[in-house]
Amino acid sequence: MALRCGIVGLPNVGKSTLFNALTSSGAALAANYPFATIEPNVGIVPVPDPRLDDLARLASSKETLPATIEFVDIAGLVEGASKGEGLGNQFLAHIREVDAIVQVVRCFEDENIVHVAGKVDPASDVAVIETELLLKDLDTVEKRAKKQQGAAKTGDKKAKDELAFYERMQEHLGDGRTARSFEVQNEEEAAWLKSLFLLTAKPILFAANVAEADLPEGEGNPHVATVRALAAEQGAEVVVICADLEAQIAELEPDERALFLAEMGLERPGLDRLISAAFSLLGLITYFTVGPKEARAWTITKGTKAPGAAGVIHTDFEKGFIRAETIKYADYARLGTEAAVKEAGLMRAEGRDYTVEDGDVMHFRFNV
Repeated sequence: MALRCGIVGLPNVGKSTLFNALTSSGAALAANYPFATIEPNVGIVPVPDPRLDDLARLASSKETLPATIEFVDIAGLVEGASKGEGLGNQFLAHIREVDAIVQVVRCFEDENIVHVAGKVDPASDVAVIETELLLKDLDTVEKRAKKQQGAAKTGDKKAKDELAFYERMQEHLGDGRTARSFEVQNEEEAAWLKSLFLLTAKPILFAANVAEADLPEGEGNPHVATVRALAAEQGAEVVVICADLEAQIAELEPDERALFLAEMGLERPGLDRLISAAFSLLGLITYFTVGPKEARAWTITKGTKAPGAAGVIHTDFEKGFIRAETIKYADYARLGTEAAVKEAGLMRAEGRDYTVEDGDVMHFRFNV
């Protein structure tokens, strides 16, 4: 399931540094000048999940295969991007191709790193990005409405309803409200909304990039407080992170990394929290398959039924689905083996109507 999160923000807020840390690849150019990133860099990142490591250890699995999420480092946006400033149209097109947005907001002061607006102001930064996305969406909807006017003039009810929908959306966006906050009235409107591919319809997560001294949660940093307030208005989550520190941690060997985190008083890298938050933002959950050959995390959308989950492994599993033998992760971890879980009567045989839950350990029976 190749779902993508686009990393966006103004120039010089730490996007590329964060991307490099996420991918541990150094693929993104981190430089102290605007538009260091022009073509988007893409990295596939494993989703940290201690449950998978536990299951692999308990089952003595030879290989561990985590779930993954794709991150795209998109060039810094500037005011006027919706009208082409700073190659804005090209960059906005890159945002259109992702499933969710991680907006990096600068929450640190450093006179050696220039800010495109001349000062650190998270409220202004967030407003610039949101305004440019809104303006682009407004342009998209206006063009669609204009195109729909001809069909509506024929008197066809559906065509008139569709035009009315676009006009409502125009008014909504024109009032400075995102497409995320637009309430569709029926399935037909939901389909029309989806067909627009609006930028402000995408779920968003804020990454507050702070100085090392402000870790772990940015308490006392007024810039972080501002970001939290803005995120609360949108029902969005904020992850506090120090991109520079995460880049250093990413370069360490696993044993060195654990020691470094302990010395810093951190339980786990901030990147783990960011990746997990982005994974959740996309409405994804994980189920596991476990055996001596491999322990593997599989990605599905929340609400997926058992046959659909089986189909993620192979289409034949879904076509010939019979049942899913299911164990709760907590039961597996507590009892230690699949045999012990069976003996305790805690392995369940689930049918086609079963909705898979996050953390389920599953074995599918099928016949093709």
